[in-house]
Amino acid sequence: MLTTLREKFLAWKEQLLPKSPMAFAINYARSQWQELNVFSTDGAVAIDNKVSAREMKRVVLHRKNSLFVDNPRGGRTAAIFASLTSSCRRHDIDPQLYLTQLLLTLPLTPDYDLPAWLPDRWKLDQKAWLTNLLSDAAPAS
Repeated sequence: MLTTLREKFLAWKEQLLPKSPMAFAINYARSQWQELNVFSTDGAVAIDNKVSAREMKRVVLHRKNSLFVDNPRGGRTAAIFASLTSSCRRHDIDPQLYLTQLLLTLPLTPDYDLPAWLPDRWKLDQKAWLTNLLSDAAPAS
């Protein structure tokens, strides 16, 4: 299908004026052809960039909301929370649960244990904790 599309691009390009918007779009697609075809050879690559676009929308919204921050310290705190909640969404974690546990535990956490509170590590630890809890609660047969 991609080969057919490339052939159509070449045929259409011959029929268009060089500075037309469609010719510009075809030239762009042809210049990015290798990158465009990555999704067909690697199943881990999405065919679109919806996830990236959604995250960029959040960044823009955060930037707009940051206009109402009174001081640099508040802005830094807001940026940290935005980063953490974005990481939570990316790792399929409930941000409220994560932040509640983080804020309750953080004052008692030694510096060397802080990396365990990164969202990806926290999720693995929670999964292990839940597995142990369920195995302990299972009736012995």
